[in-house]
Amino acid sequence: MEDGDMKKFLIEVPHGDSRQECEKAIRIFLETGSHFLGKADWGCVDGEHKAWIIVEVPGKAEARNIVPPLYRDTAKIVELNTFTSEDISNPVRYHKE
Repeated sequence: MEDGDMKKFLIEVPHGDSRQECEKAIRIFLETGSHFLGKADWGCVDGEHKAWIIVEVPGKAEARNIVPPLYRDTAKIVELNTFTSEDISNPVRYHKE
């Protein structure tokens, strides 16, 4: 990967399951002003009280900094990749143990 290349991350942000906690989380996301947060997908209607965002940023720290401070400690940041048929010939280099 060259300098300046972006990586793709899934940001998962849990919040409380009460109506007040849902409304608070949604309001904080929308009022933050970040275009990333305004495009979050929410699972609340289906009983999964989390927001998900996919972003392309240089690293995991930058992805975490997108999350409003109140939710940073509980946010899960996962680097996403795609694989090709060539990649499966050497899966060890992609698998962390």
